[in-house]
Amino acid sequence: MKKPSIAYVKPLLATIFWGLSFIATKTALNELTPIMIIIFRLLLGVLFLSILAVYTKQDFTIKFRQHALILLLAAIAVFHLWIQVTGLQYTSAANTGWIIGTAPVFMAIMGMIFFKEKITLRQLAGIIIAFAGLFLLISKGDFSSIDFISNKGDFLVLASSFTWGVYSMVNKKISLTYPPLMTILYLFIMMAIILLPITANKDTFFRLIHLSTISWVSIIFLGIFCSGISYVLWAQSLKDMDASKVGAFLYFEPFVTVFSAWILLNENITLLMILSGIIIIVGVIIVNRK
Repeated sequence: MKKPSIAYVKPLLATIFWGLSFIATKTALNELTPIMIIIFRLLLGVLFLSILAVYTKQDFTIKFRQHALILLLAAIAVFHLWIQVTGLQYTSAANTGWIIGTAPVFMAIMGMIFFKEKITLRQLAGIIIAFAGLFLLISKGDFSSIDFISNKGDFLVLASSFTWGVYSMVNKKISLTYPPLMTILYLFIMMAIILLPITANKDTFFRLIHLSTISWVSIIFLGIFCSGISYVLWAQSLKDMDASKVGAFLYFEPFVTVFSAWILLNENITLLMILSGIIIIVGVIIVNRK
């Protein structure tokens, strides 16, 4: 049994990498389209996970019925990433970090709708608190100022939280027998196959060869650390620790994003934004608390 202090390092690192992913994406958006960022991230993730799978002697046997289900997940995941990265073009990385944190709220709502899971009064209160914090964040304290045009980035990111809830519900409904590493690898391959016909063109190649150093660093970080190492660390953590303890680390992700956006992107971080984010996290914790 690993010492708790050592075991906690893995989910903490994964959370830090995922928190920084919005900073890297925001940086890469200066030179690449959302679809290009996603395909380059996926291809690097596939490369890293393939090497790791060979090194750890994973079984590459393909189960075609399983791949039909993975294709469904891949289609949802591609749409989820596309609207998230597109939304990030029109809003700050800090806002994105807080809004993404609402995904568990949508999961609870969809669990009630599709799986007849009961929502307690405490969870309902948590949902109301989370959405109150969300609208306080988007409106900057003036609720009458919210509209779908000026806040389109925030609403696209919010829609990506909803699609992540859909992805999680579908993933819960289906049964995959692949080991976690191979499931993620095949998922990334399927996602890349969906996007390659859209991105395999002269414009993509031209932008790739003229990419700046900072954008290359951002894409490599997204592909290797966020889509590769983080998923492996998270899967290993779920083996070593209770899922509830591992999941608790995700509450730190928005704080990593906000602090990094302030330091690395010079985004304006206000006291109201921090307060709104904390209200969102409190609501999500109440929803998730068993």
